[in-house]
Amino acid sequence: MLAARRPLTLAVLLAATLSGGCNTIASTLGFTPPVHKLIPPAEQFRTLAVDPVPLAKELDKAPLPAYVVEPGDTLSVEPVDLDSPVRLPGNQPVLPDGTIDLGKYGRPVVAWKTVPQIETEVRQLIAGQTPAKDRVAATVTVRLIGRESKVFYVLGEVNAPRAYPLAGRETVLDGILIAGGLTRQADAKKLIVSRPSRPEGCRTVLPVCYNQIVQLGDTSTNYQLQPGDRVYVPSQSPLDDFLKKCRTRGQPECGPCRGPQAPCAGGGCAAIPEAGK
Repeated sequence: MLAARRPLTLAVLLAATLSGGCNTIASTLGFTPPVHKLIPPAEQFRTLAVDPVPLAKELDKAPLPAYVVEPGDTLSVEPVDLDSPVRLPGNQPVLPDGTIDLGKYGRPVVAWKTVPQIETEVRQLIAGQTPAKDRVAATVTVRLIGRESKVFYVLGEVNAPRAYPLAGRETVLDGILIAGGLTRQADAKKLIVSRPSRPEGCRTVLPVCYNQIVQLGDTSTNYQLQPGDRVYVPSQSPLDDFLKKCRTRGQPECGPCRGPQAPCAGGGCAAIPEAGK
């Protein structure tokens, strides 16, 4: 009786596969479909990327653009001269309206300005309310002591997905490790970094070759993170992974991760052919 049911069961599974695709058969067999998927445009951007983008990476990091102060940051405004007649409140958090509180000197707007710009404007503000004979001694300095507004995001199949403060030195690998590493459901072959862009602007989607970064030390796609970057780790169900291996067996990996590796030993390099060739 059991043997007689097997052809029927296989026929049902085959029909489910042909009609509903991988997600349908995954649900039929009890596997959880991927929760975090790449949307078609992101998948297309990732697949079309042939070579790593010439941006700052692990071994050639670059200084980030001048820091622009935003609400949530904290400034220190202090007199340069310890004997200055100027008396100011303590550290200044930038309020949601973009201002700081300088007591009797007012509440200047500091958001969306660099620290040197803020220092120039605060000095002018205080000098305008200080007698001429005391203006030299009333000179103040402005320092950034709390950087909360610049963050990057790690989302999808990581153990602690959320926004993290950006110190300025982090790479994609740093971001993944800070977020607790990949989960067992992560599709390590489809990681991407999306850089923020305006609605009418071009999209920047950077494929990340995770296995090459951690196993071969290849820094080609270990990009230095910028403020607002989104590191996205899609899901991979066990069944989808199996079906994908069956469909792509003997084919080289797509995108920038397919390039040949050249190990160096004794001063010489020998190229390794691409996988499957």
